[in-house]
Amino acid sequence: MDLYGRCLLSSHLSPTGTTEAEKTVFEKAFEIAGDVHPLVHTDRGSAYTSKSFNNFLNGHKVTRSMSRPGTPYDNAPMERWWSEFKLRWMNRHPVPKTYEELVRLVESGINYFNYTSRSDTRNGHTPAEFRNMAI
Repeated sequence: MDLYGRCLLSSHLSPTGTTEAEKTVFEKAFEIAGDVHPLVHTDRGSAYTSKSFNNFLNGHKVTRSMSRPGTPYDNAPMERWWSEFKLRWMNRHPVPKTYEELVRLVESGINYFNYTSRSDTRNGHTPAEFRNMAI
């Protein structure tokens, strides 16, 4: 997630949070963001603490930030996004019956939150509009 306007840059559905799955998410985000060397913040999950993942980030010249043990508030922006996504999107739609339905529901929800949902905190703009104004 790009914190400027809370625009979700990339996502990837995976049955488990493996290092390879997380690298896929970040690779997509780096392709979208272009030639930037961002600050990346993660929790302390095993996928994020692996040598492979850290070498991957180093290859993209990323500044690394990691939550402190026992302090979930360090990751509050992403946790808030997921909470809103579940409450305002997932809970308002029928439970998917297949993996394909789940993928479509999640992708349509991300599209809604990035390109349709407007907020007074972004002067009435969507996250994508707000991010594009900053670029």
